Parts: sequence; structure tokens; C-alpha cells
Amino acid sequence: MLPKPNLQEENGFNIDWEGILLKYRYQILLLLVGVILIGLGVFLFKNKDSLYSSSVEVLESSTDVEGNNSGEVVIEVSGAVETPGVYKLSVNARVEDALIAAGGISADADRDWMEKTLNRAAKILDGQKIYIPRVNEQINGSSANSVAGYQSVSSVGESSITKMVNVNTASQKELESLWGIGPVTAQNIIEQRPYSSVEELLNKKILKTNVYETNKDKLSIY
Repeated sequence: MLPKPNLQEENGFNIDWEGILLKYRYQILLLLVGVILIGLGVFLFKNKDSLYSSSVEVLESSTDVEGNNSGEVVIEVSGAVETPGVYKLSVNARVEDALIAAGGISADADRDWMEKTLNRAAKILDGQKIYIPRVNEQINGSSANSVAGYQSVSSVGESSITKMVNVNTASQKELESLWGIGPVTAQNIIEQRPYSSVEELLNKKILKTNVYETNKDKLSIY
């Protein structure tokens, strides 16, 4: 039997595959890498929802919790207002917003005291109380139940203080009589009057934390 003829030889040419692969090996390698990357990209694109769904849920949950914790504050407004009570307001609300929520001040409110002492632009804090005194009302400093202005609920039930220092009216000498307060700090307190709460001395960094904690039971805003 005669051997089967070589078609490539009969047609007058012979393909050197080994030589071609050797010559174009880099181009072929780049082509293969490109195909692999394209395939990986298509796979990730089609499956991106399933890959990231769990992280998105965690982020949404975190946002919801943060909003519940910091989105609003609860305060009490009492005294000479139309509708005394406990109100929920925006975390960025001011004293003026609290008065509006309570229906505004009543006809017997001590407007002279408000003009001199109450800072309507002060930012309110969670759990605080705003008390508006009536005309000729006698105010004492025994506790937050009789506080005029803007005070923390944490002061409710504290024992009476024999002598309170009114940070809105005290002289420099009276302020310097307090522990840790010297001439510079006393002058700074006077320059930044009026205050709608004792806490403003700490929030505005007028007093250091240790000085504020030592003297807070001796301070008032009325």
C-alpha cells in the first residue's frame, strides 16, 4: 500500500507551527491574559449584587441606629408658657424652637428676665429643662424643679446650696472666689454673658472640666 500523501506538501507549503508559536509567544500570552481579565470582569459584573448585598445591609442598619440616637432630643418646657410639657425636637434645635413647640410664652411671663438672661439662640441638649418664670415669681436655687432657664435634668434632687453664684450677674471678685477661677477666667465668663445654662461654661470651653465639676453645684444662671 502506498503511503498517504502529505496535503501540505502537495499544495506546495509547509506550516511551521512551532516557529510561529515561538515568534509570537508574547502576543499570544497577552491575548490569553486579556481574555481571562475580560471573563473575570463579566463574572464580577453579573454577580456584584450578591457579593455586596451583606455589606450594604450593614451600612443601612448602622445609619438607622445613628439617626435614632442623634436625630432628636427630648426636653421639658415649663413655667410661663402656653402648653408646658415634654417635647421631642431636632438635635439642632434652639431654645427659641422649644418655646415655639410649647405654644410660646404666656401673658404673665417675666419678659424683663427673659431679655436679660435667656439666650434664645442657645442650642438645647437632650434631657434638659427650660423654665420661664412669671412676673414677680420668687426663684430659689434648691433644685432643677425651681430653676429658671435651661438646666440639666441630672440636677433634679440635688441638695440645696447655701450660696449660689449667678454667672450672669456675679462680679469678678465673686467669680474669683470659686475654686480654680482666676482673674483671666473670671473676665472671660463676664465677657461671654448671658448664659442660658450653667453647662455653657463647659461646652464653650470657658471652664476646664475639673474646674466645672468642682464648682457646678455652686453656679446658677438666675
